[in-house]
Amino acid sequence: MPDYDPENDPSHLALRFRDGRPKIHQSASTKGCRIGEHVEIAARVTLRDVAVGAFSYFETGGEAAYATIGKFCSIAPNVRINALAHPLDRVTTHKIAYRPNEYFRWRPVDHAFIDARRAASVTIGNDVWIGQNAVIMPGVTVGDGAVIGANAVVTKDVAPYTIVTGVPARPLRPRFDPATAARLAALAWWDWPRETLFDAVPDMAELTIEAFLDKWEALQPSRSTSRK
Repeated sequence: MPDYDPENDPSHLALRFRDGRPKIHQSASTKGCRIGEHVEIAARVTLRDVAVGAFSYFETGGEAAYATIGKFCSIAPNVRINALAHPLDRVTTHKIAYRPNEYFRWRPVDHAFIDARRAASVTIGNDVWIGQNAVIMPGVTVGDGAVIGANAVVTKDVAPYTIVTGVPARPLRPRFDPATAARLAALAWWDWPRETLFDAVPDMAELTIEAFLDKWEALQPSRSTSRK
């Protein structure tokens, strides 16, 4: 079948866009979440109090809690975002110290501990790639365009457009030079309306980063109808 050419058949422009409703596998669990359009949540993913931006996806077995995740994030299998914290200054690190209700009647949840856990939220920017089995620890912020290597344990903030690897994770190299990263941040293509994204996709695949920036900076696509 030849490629669809809207210029030759404008009557079919409405067919450009697939159903934007999130796709959540029946074995996934989401509680208290806000999930954007075109988001995909694969099998055995568990999300608690997480906001997921449009077009982002979780592969199988991921887990996240108390986190905000931007748009167009690629999250590989078995990633842990805001990994569970246990109290180190108590007699025991076991959950009996803060969730005794699971074992005994009349022993309530330690809400102060839960509130502190919620306050140490994780923020993931837009266009972030998180590799398989990576762990993002509480309170961490990952900037736009960053890459987290497989099996990394991220304990500190990650700058935009920076690749980090290792345990604990350390910067490996920047994705782009500072000037290019700044131009991408200013362009904020992830906020473009889907009509603009549709037009930009071929250039994303075919143009060099410099050529893409030159072209689309000049076009200045409208962000007035950006989607969440």
